[in-house]
Amino acid sequence: MSRRPLDGVRVLELGQLVAGPFAGTILAYFGADVVKVEPPEGDPLRTWRLVERGTSLWWRSIGRNKRSVVLDLRTEQGRAAARRLALQSDVLIENFKPGTLEAWGLDPASLRAERPSLIVVRVSGYGQTGPHAHRPGYASVAEAVAGLRSVLGFPDRPPARANLSLGDTLAGIQAAMGALLALYERDAGRRDGRPAGGEGQVVDVALTESVLGVLESMLPEADRGVVRGRAGTTITGIAPSNTYGTRDGRWVVIGANSEGNFARLMRAMDRPDLADDPGLRGNPGRVARSAELDDAIGAWAQARDAVDIVALLDRASVPAGVVQDARDLLACPQLRARGALEQVEVDGRPLTVGALPPRLERTPGRSSWAGPELGAHTQDVMKEWLGEGLDAPPEPRGP
Repeated sequence: MSRRPLDGVRVLELGQLVAGPFAGTILAYFGADVVKVEPPEGDPLRTWRLVERGTSLWWRSIGRNKRSVVLDLRTEQGRAAARRLALQSDVLIENFKPGTLEAWGLDPASLRAERPSLIVVRVSGYGQTGPHAHRPGYASVAEAVAGLRSVLGFPDRPPARANLSLGDTLAGIQAAMGALLALYERDAGRRDGRPAGGEGQVVDVALTESVLGVLESMLPEADRGVVRGRAGTTITGIAPSNTYGTRDGRWVVIGANSEGNFARLMRAMDRPDLADDPGLRGNPGRVARSAELDDAIGAWAQARDAVDIVALLDRASVPAGVVQDARDLLACPQLRARGALEQVEVDGRPLTVGALPPRLERTPGRSSWAGPELGAHTQDVMKEWLGEGLDAPPEPRGP
């Protein structure tokens, strides 16, 4: 097995559900020893969505490469054990409501007083400060409050959502990146005159700000009085770029919003009149006539099967692709050729999970095992990290 970039890094994950744990998944995928602390009843995610033999398949994916330790943080014994583990860690990840760690005596200040090199990654709905810091935060609410929902869906319908927890995933990515930045800064050595193995710091991640970070030009446009709204299957100010129905009942996305792509698409459609129209040179002209272009492309696509459209536009070097569902992804030859579908074993059966980007040439990440059973590593971790067992560990109370 090739080494991974985070081999030797110890991460204590105190969070639950999605945002904090997804950050832990990313770090574990690239080699960190991530110890997930769960209450006796287990992380609630273990029972969310599709459940197989008492455990959700989502947990098998987000819990991969982690070790499960059961501690009841509502008790003094559990908090004391968590503190000892934190003092042996490089990174601590938590996504409780702000103030929870402080109430438990596990706040960053007291932990770093004993272990100055500790990095504490805190994920919450609105961040650790500000007038809304006390509010509970879920991805759905963060997507609304931070503006993403205002541009999802059709103008004449309620704001839509993707059938995913995007706000949580975005925050998890930001939390993992924050942990890596803090590790780099801590361990960069004498670049700025500090000795190697310097101080850690607190990484404060808000779900709302993680969503805010992907809004492209929405804020500067609004600052000039232009507020972007919902645009259905199109994107404001760029044309042609849309989703088109096909003869066989599928959907194809075609993006031909550059000069060359637009001309090649029109010629592939046998529409040289549009390809050579001086009024359609440049994006502003195409945006002004976007309805006309969409009608032409839509009628052309509706007379053909999806696979034929993609093959034709591939030969013409025009970006296009069929809208694929998860079943299509499992069979996708590109994903398979790239190794983007990995298998873990659950109860002796293979289970497909998605590989995590980015792809590193020499030290790639990998899925080593599926999300483990509740408390499977409690005694092993206590012995390895602390050189001791846990007296009367709490009994797992999973479903």
